[in-house]
Amino acid sequence: MKSIYFDNAATTMVRDEVADVMLRVMRENYGNPSSIHHLGRQAAAELEVARENVAGAFGAQPRDVYFTSGGTESDNWAVLNASETRARAGKHILASAIEHDAVMEPLKKLGNMGWDVTYLAPDGAGRVTADAFAAALREDTVFATVMLVNNETGAINPVSEYSREIKRRGLRTVLHTDAVQGFCKIPLNVKTLGADIVSVSAHKIHGPKGVGALYVKEGVKLSPLIFGGSQEKGKRPGTEALPAIAGFGEAARLGRLEFHDTSEAVRKVRDHAITLLSEQLPEAVIIGAGDSPFLLNLSLPGYKSEVLMSFLDSEGICVSKSSACKKGARSRVLEAMCLKNEVIDGALRVSFSRFNTVEESECFVSTLKCASEKLIKNKSKNS
Repeated sequence: MKSIYFDNAATTMVRDEVADVMLRVMRENYGNPSSIHHLGRQAAAELEVARENVAGAFGAQPRDVYFTSGGTESDNWAVLNASETRARAGKHILASAIEHDAVMEPLKKLGNMGWDVTYLAPDGAGRVTADAFAAALREDTVFATVMLVNNETGAINPVSEYSREIKRRGLRTVLHTDAVQGFCKIPLNVKTLGADIVSVSAHKIHGPKGVGALYVKEGVKLSPLIFGGSQEKGKRPGTEALPAIAGFGEAARLGRLEFHDTSEAVRKVRDHAITLLSEQLPEAVIIGAGDSPFLLNLSLPGYKSEVLMSFLDSEGICVSKSSACKKGARSRVLEAMCLKNEVIDGALRVSFSRFNTVEESECFVSTLKCASEKLIKNKSKNS
């Protein structure tokens, strides 16, 4: 049975080109980038090429990009340490109520330590509006964090407008955004975005797991999260995972190079799925504005997500009900949007990549329709 993989927001398939680069580095360029002999110097050069490729994919200067073990570490580092370095100026943090757990859990920790955290609810489209952000922004707000693209609904938040409001009021608030679901997927340039700190990850763009990066605007103070060496300018110690980093660089280079073609291809698949859903399953509810073409959140009210997912999985189709990190738990994001319980309980997250096809979307919708019909029959049989 051939699989149809529609869970690309959880992780993506590593591209052949990326795997080739990683294998080359493991076999040929295996030196430690901190070593001063020729193999170390070659490894250091490889590291900087990857940094340039990642930085170039979102318009950053290579000097402002630090490699991490992934999006979770990048988010933790930003939330915990950017706040800590500004504690004397104030103890108010502004965040959205729809953040990934990699942001929410550090915020909870800070809240338990006496920080005042304000959580902003999204509107019906799944976005945190600029007006809501402005209304909650205070003189003592030293740190703010709102994700760029929501990982469940695909809603794009107006981060650049948040930045302009901070500047308009002359505040020194440091603005962070989790851009893991936006990197190489929507137009993204740190200069126009205006965020001071940006988290990104490799495995959402056909790179390897276990590597991410944090952009820190020049002049923004950020103390280390871990200690033990001088790597990454002493900000992120530990021997660099060079094969993974080199793979990340290649994935970012290809993502930037193929950005427009990928966006068009993915949007075609997603739009086709939506059209088919309206024709074959008119009772299906499309959740949120669906700003990103890479994500589609839908619901069949009256059915259980787990049952629908199990049926789809038995037919070789992989989807999810919320963030993979939730491990099947009820979606906090959809609850924050104040959706009806039956809509939340029947929700599915379908996420696409450049390797998906319209034929796969046709198979998905027809299989989902079959699932709804069989479940109806089963319910009537047991009633």
